[in-house]
Amino acid sequence: MNEWLKKVTGKIKDLWSKWKPVQKVIFFGIIAVVIIAIILTARVSSKPSTVRLFRQPVADDASRYAISNRLDQEHIDAEFDEEGYIHVADTATANRVRDLLIGERLLPSNIDPWDGYFERSWSTTDEDQNEKKKVIIQKQLKQHLEAYPDITMADVVLVIPKKEIFAADQQPTSASIILRTTASSTLTSEKKRVKGIQEIVLSAVEGLSAENLIITDIEGNILNDFEAMAESDAVDVIAKQRKLIQKEETRLRAEVLKMFQKTYGEDRCRDMRITVEMDMSKKSSEATVYSPIEIKKDNPDTPYDDSEYRDVLPVSQQTVTQEWQGTGYNPEGPAGVEGQTPPVYSDMSNVIGKSVVTGVTQNNVINTKQISEVTAPKIDRISVSLNLDGKWYLARDPKTRAFIIEEDGPRAGYRKWIYEGLSAEDLAKAENSVKGAIGYNRDRGDLVVVTNIAYDRDAEHDELDNAYFAAIQRRRTILFVLFALVIVLIGFILFRIISRELERRRRQREAELLEAQRRRTEENLWNAKDDEQVVSMSVEESRRLELQENAIAMAKEHPEDVAMLIRTWLMEE
Repeated sequence: MNEWLKKVTGKIKDLWSKWKPVQKVIFFGIIAVVIIAIILTARVSSKPSTVRLFRQPVADDASRYAISNRLDQEHIDAEFDEEGYIHVADTATANRVRDLLIGERLLPSNIDPWDGYFERSWSTTDEDQNEKKKVIIQKQLKQHLEAYPDITMADVVLVIPKKEIFAADQQPTSASIILRTTASSTLTSEKKRVKGIQEIVLSAVEGLSAENLIITDIEGNILNDFEAMAESDAVDVIAKQRKLIQKEETRLRAEVLKMFQKTYGEDRCRDMRITVEMDMSKKSSEATVYSPIEIKKDNPDTPYDDSEYRDVLPVSQQTVTQEWQGTGYNPEGPAGVEGQTPPVYSDMSNVIGKSVVTGVTQNNVINTKQISEVTAPKIDRISVSLNLDGKWYLARDPKTRAFIIEEDGPRAGYRKWIYEGLSAEDLAKAENSVKGAIGYNRDRGDLVVVTNIAYDRDAEHDELDNAYFAAIQRRRTILFVLFALVIVLIGFILFRIISRELERRRRQREAELLEAQRRRTEENLWNAKDDEQVVSMSVEESRRLELQENAIAMAKEHPEDVAMLIRTWLMEE
């Protein structure tokens, strides 16, 4: 095996050595193309295939927009092709989307959600087809319900009776569903979700009504008995009403408090209470309003109102005049009976006279408006209580402008604080501001109370005073420390000056002694030379003399180096 491998390797090497550079480049290019083709094939093959949601396209643009918007809210990726078909990622997502669209009635009317779930052959009877349809509907309903994240098991049973000839003998279609939910699920307590499941089932089963559908949990509690849930709904409604009132109170409090905190500061406006009483009952009212007829509109360019109104507008008019002339007749009753006519009219009997009667009939038009309104909820009363603090400032001596210190009382030794309350005019302005902010209405009994009660600031004043006196004590300590440092620094400087002066004098004395000794030595040498005597010097004197001569010679040759050396010695000392 090794010999064969060596032969193959040798042949490849011989073949490679015989190839020209162009052939080698082509070979590597082919390998690169093959690798790229393999990578592209792997990516294309690994791309997940989509599932068509319905077998019919969605042709209505409004339905497309509604479905797309709802799927975006659920963060579900869906694609709409050019023909109008909807594609989703997988079958589980398709089942979930179908449940969602059916439950919220977003499914277009031209689409059958169960289309394509079963096919019928030429040998299938109606009995088999109906049974097959029932089984498939049960299966698909089970899959749809179990697609919910908090439903672990769904047991669906449908009863679809045989069609009878007479409608009176026809039995209704019924269904029973048992749901098992997770421990943390809130499905059983959410009416909206249960109603969505009910709508899914009613849409899936033909002829099924809500009265013949029972949805229970694993313990047998009926979930779609919405009439029995009326009491719990009433409790929820009350809770929502209270929440609405609290929300309105919080909104008003935030607006008014923010306005006053900007004016008086957050520290002076802390306490505020708002109570909103609302009428949550639903009321409907109808009224007929009669208004005058507008003949001429008001001209907005004029500074006055030049509009013209009339109470009525005549449409038609009729005038009738009747004249009568002749002898007046005053009946007195049956013969032989005294009449009941008053004497004044009796005296006018058989008098010739004239009578004219004129009547006018006019048909008028008036403006009539029918108003029908439903009010719910309605604010009955708003009560506001607001407390504003006055100003606190420190008392000062008018001459020295220094803070005045309390001498007696519980705050002896502390600074004197003076309180200045708000005037009646300021309180009235604040009350008017609150009334304007809440929409004050005197007719409904609104109440606004603005007070000026001083807050207890003893602890705050004690803290400020303690910090003030502590700052004074720190300043004094710092001054004492700085004064001590200045004294130490001056003493150190004087010590350095005195020590350097003593050192200078000591060196000056040593130099004088060395100079005197050198002069004596030179004098002795000259004297010995004159006397031609041999003078013997000690090794130490000879060494010192030699060093002195070398130093003098070096100073003459290199004066700058010697000066730098001397400067260094002086800086070190």
